[in-house]
Amino acid sequence: MLARPGEPSLKHQALEEAADWLIRMGEGELSDPEQAEWERWKASTPERGHAWARAKLLQSKLGGLPPSLAMSTLDRPSSPERRAALGKLAMILAVLPVGWGGWKLADSQQWTADYRSPVGQQRELTLADGSKITLNTDTAIDVRFDASQRLIHLREGEILVQTAPDDAPLPRPFLVSTRQGRMQALGTRFTVRERQPRTHLAVLEGAVKVELADNRGATPLIINAGQGTDFSAHTFGPITATDRYTGAWTRGMLMADKMRLADFIDELTRYHRGIVRLDPALADLPISGAYPISDTPRTLNMLAQTYPILVRGHLNGLWIMLSPA
Repeated sequence: MLARPGEPSLKHQALEEAADWLIRMGEGELSDPEQAEWERWKASTPERGHAWARAKLLQSKLGGLPPSLAMSTLDRPSSPERRAALGKLAMILAVLPVGWGGWKLADSQQWTADYRSPVGQQRELTLADGSKITLNTDTAIDVRFDASQRLIHLREGEILVQTAPDDAPLPRPFLVSTRQGRMQALGTRFTVRERQPRTHLAVLEGAVKVELADNRGATPLIINAGQGTDFSAHTFGPITATDRYTGAWTRGMLMADKMRLADFIDELTRYHRGIVRLDPALADLPISGAYPISDTPRTLNMLAQTYPILVRGHLNGLWIMLSPA
């Protein structure tokens, strides 16, 4: 059925309805009748299903709704403030780059992991054998130590590993696995980043032996200090020299040396709970410098003071736009 003049299109209407459900869920647990109503609504049309998928992606990225949008249920149908909040959320959902930046649904692997770090934060762990693991932003790992091995499974994200000697009667190998393969530390310090469908390894000290997940016939690759590689489940990439800024995130910094602005923003948004959108005209602008990863507005203001970039923030920094100055 076509919308009558003055009515929102079904797509926009579905986005507003998804925004309304998102706010209602943020206000408290749904009753059984409300839960049933939500299930019926979500399954009623493809547009509503797609709108809800976007809503869940936004919720996953933000870890909830900002207080300015999570308002009281009083006068829900007629409150001007609520209508304004719905309009803002629907607008965000409409431009949300689904799948961009590794956004995940709420049933992300993180929720069942042994250890995880939230967006924008790092976490340091000391394991039972004395080895140290640093989790970068939005990272999840499982730890499996037994009589035959010391295994870290990187579900998603990025880690820095500093291994310690094993004092077990029979020394156990220290292993890191991803969906793409398994790495064995040979007395070493290294970083591993899972970027589906590939894993990136950078060795800072010692060496690491790499085996592919779905190509056990391939000869294992030895990566030495100062080297790195990326690999899929089937093939190895070339061995390259490590970037001198590898691991800068452990010091709270994002380093750039003539980096494309588009690539820089992709990295920065890993640490930011919100949306940063870049005008395509700025994508290839080369930038350099050291920038804090814990303060996105400060980093973007630093860029704006050096390069011809205009930074505009909306919804208290939830949505940031970068355009040519």
